[in-house]
Amino acid sequence: MFSSYPLYLLNFVIISFMKLYELQAIAAQLNNFTFISRARRIEDNTLEIMFDKSQSYFFNMVRGHSLVYKAASQRPLQGYNAPFDTLLHSLLSGSKLIAVDLPNNDRILRFTIAPKSSYKDKTVYLQLEFTGKNTNAILLDENEVIIEALRHIDSDSSFRVVRPGMELLAIPAFERTEKTQVIDDIDAYLEQKFTDIQSKKLLEIKKQKLSTVAKKIKKFKQLLDKLPNKEKLAQNAKEHNNTGNLILANLYQIKPYDTKLKTFDFEGKEVNITLPKDTKVNRMSDYYFNLSKRAKSKAKNVHIEQENLNSKMVFYENIYYALEQANTPYELELLVPKRAKSLRKKEKLREGELFWIEDYKVLVGRNSNENQKLLGLAKSNDIWMHTKGVPGSHVIIRTDKQNLPESVLLAAAKLCVDFSTSQAGNYLVDYTKRKFVKIQEGSSVEYDKYQTLSILKEGVEIRV
Repeated sequence: MFSSYPLYLLNFVIISFMKLYELQAIAAQLNNFTFISRARRIEDNTLEIMFDKSQSYFFNMVRGHSLVYKAASQRPLQGYNAPFDTLLHSLLSGSKLIAVDLPNNDRILRFTIAPKSSYKDKTVYLQLEFTGKNTNAILLDENEVIIEALRHIDSDSSFRVVRPGMELLAIPAFERTEKTQVIDDIDAYLEQKFTDIQSKKLLEIKKQKLSTVAKKIKKFKQLLDKLPNKEKLAQNAKEHNNTGNLILANLYQIKPYDTKLKTFDFEGKEVNITLPKDTKVNRMSDYYFNLSKRAKSKAKNVHIEQENLNSKMVFYENIYYALEQANTPYELELLVPKRAKSLRKKEKLREGELFWIEDYKVLVGRNSNENQKLLGLAKSNDIWMHTKGVPGSHVIIRTDKQNLPESVLLAAAKLCVDFSTSQAGNYLVDYTKRKFVKIQEGSSVEYDKYQTLSILKEGVEIRV
């Protein structure tokens, strides 16, 4: 059973050092299992190892702040495909667990494993070293030669080189004087550790992401405040047109070197007109006529820009509200992903917002214009989503003709609701392939062969 709540620890400093007695209790517990069902990386420095098809333990190998916790199996937000990840999966998943011990009674967990993938009897080791700044995860063959490691270490950094093909040197003996204690129930101990740290992590991530979104909202508000007034623009257009006509009427008295024109307007009032520099006399009136045309055009289109900016600001206000209601780091990361900005450039996406759900690209329109653009960008087999009966964001999931996991559909539907309304309640989200969506006018559509998901949007008034 998957949980959608990964614990993100990469940018959150946890002052936590694995104690020897903790590792001893963990090793004793893990020796009760017979095989490893799955082994993978779920975060940059965190490994999930599932034992006997149901029991997942997580090993966070942050240098100087290592941590072991127990929780339900967690789905990574991104895929990891480095050589270490490939070998971790191929050597450990489905393997027989022979033993878990602590070499030299040091802060090292060593898993002795018989890989399922081996065509003959073979032994490999996964060595998890909780040794301060040298914390690492290392795969070894039966001759103590390094197969691969989470992080490589060169001779410039340490006498103990960690590179594939190199024999791994033993860690120098160290006499430990730390206090010891008995842990009666190591699973409950590790589950409580997960709960405590997740709670702190949630507050930290939420604060950071709320700040990021608040800055975007402030930016759009400032842009809205700077928009020129429609009536003032119309008045400027009229004034520039009058000035152009006055220059035309007084061309006979303007000299090429004049910078001012002193004359009377059409109502008999004396006026001083600043003449444009480096402009021929017979073109000076055109300068003001052009200013008049631009002011007229701005006056005509300022409401379009206002609607565009306002819709984007409302979009981020909805994100802000959704962040406030989020209960897990997973939800927070989904709403404001760390890597979206750099990947947006790679995607060359100018319209809409880009999200990633389990390595699937999800595009969200922030207003009617962007919804229309995304409909044009979508391929025939991409999935289109919209909240039934609620005007708002269109969502496009890039599929590359793959069958989407239900978890991706549910997460994308949640985004669709979050970005379409800030009101709590139960909502229906229709989805179908893009080829079954027919554009009517603008971003209005008709669609068929669709399915519907029910999404609960929580609010303060219904939160438990």
